[in-house]
Amino acid sequence: MSRKVLTGLLAGVGFTLVGVASAAAEDLTIFWAEWDPANYLQELVNEYAKESGDTITVETTPWSDFQTKAFTEFNAKGDAYDMVVGDSQWLGAGATQGHYVDLTEFFVKNKLSEVMAPATVKYYAEYPGGSGKYWAVPLEGDAVGWAYRKDWFEDPKEKDAFKAKYGYELAIPETYAQMRDIAEFFHRPDQKRYGIAIYTDNSYDAMAMGVESAIFSYGGELGDYATYKVDGITNSKEAVAGLEMYKELYKFTPPGWGKTFFIEDNQAITEGLAAMSMNFFAFFPPLVNKTTNPYADVTGFFANPAGPTGKRFAALGGQGISVVSYSKKQEASMKFLEWFIKDETQKKWAELGGYTASQSVLKSPEFQNATPYNKAFYDTMFMVKDFWATPEYAEILDQMNQHIYPYVVGDKGTAQEALDATVKDWTATFNKYNRYKN
Repeated sequence: MSRKVLTGLLAGVGFTLVGVASAAAEDLTIFWAEWDPANYLQELVNEYAKESGDTITVETTPWSDFQTKAFTEFNAKGDAYDMVVGDSQWLGAGATQGHYVDLTEFFVKNKLSEVMAPATVKYYAEYPGGSGKYWAVPLEGDAVGWAYRKDWFEDPKEKDAFKAKYGYELAIPETYAQMRDIAEFFHRPDQKRYGIAIYTDNSYDAMAMGVESAIFSYGGELGDYATYKVDGITNSKEAVAGLEMYKELYKFTPPGWGKTFFIEDNQAITEGLAAMSMNFFAFFPPLVNKTTNPYADVTGFFANPAGPTGKRFAALGGQGISVVSYSKKQEASMKFLEWFIKDETQKKWAELGGYTASQSVLKSPEFQNATPYNKAFYDTMFMVKDFWATPEYAEILDQMNQHIYPYVVGDKGTAQEALDATVKDWTATFNKYNRYKN
């Protein structure tokens, strides 16, 4: 399979432009994290350069310092970047702290609320939620999904043994309860086979994204994003049940699985360790490449399963592209955005490997059949929810990690205690920033 096809599922991102206008040919800089989608974007903007005469460089930095480097430049009001492909959680800070150009007029004029997938508009572009104010154009869609070993699932002996033990057919799990059974069934440490690989890294948002996928599917929420109310919501019985299920799945992970993210979860498949592995869709392309995955021919993909009441959600990844307010080339950036949102450009973006947010492209048979994971990606992008996008999101993300990590990985306390402690910290933080209206 070609590299271009393999990359077609990278997570949906939004793009933020910085700058002031210019009539002559411009040299523009887009800032993003260092990963394959940024390489695909460079290929795409090279096409734009041929048409417009404007040269665009996609500057990258490792994920580990992407946020720090971007906000250091923002806070200095520097013009090193004309546009930035920022995480969805950055919207609050980008909008309220003056880093992003208001794109509402552009958004409305081009009817992007109808053009782009609803979740990408809600989470990559709009802030505050429901305000009709837009600060980014959805660029790279992404969400949590699953890879699995088709040959293990389809082995007749395994199927017979599973049905004898659990009373139903071994197949792609439709619910978390089924996923838990399958993980337990394939967990065979004496054979160096394990049931499942999940996110456990608590240094940024990895574990939180895995946990919130379960919480959302169990009917829970992280709070009321409009009122900042968290007590009774973040620690509800539904949220507690979702966190308990995540801890249950952790029991069936490979040994030493206490600090894992996308690299390790892909290795769980490529090294033949696990029956199922969580990851963002943007990281699945190597799993269908025989040079990077010896089990590529027997690796399949599925969307996040449902909770006990049939609710089915997945944590949203991806980014939008924004124009940086300190850029002196904003007019040239806007011209690029006008080109980027065209149907033919979105098709090209998907062909190169970008995870388009365009509804028409996502729904097309060409896209859904382009790779083994595109159909699951399409299904997922219409059932996603996101973490808080409030300006202090980094603080509350760290606070959540401090409480859920010891519970899931360290077996300390209960899920209720972990979420109660999270609520206490979040309430204090929101009070500190005067989020509660009297």
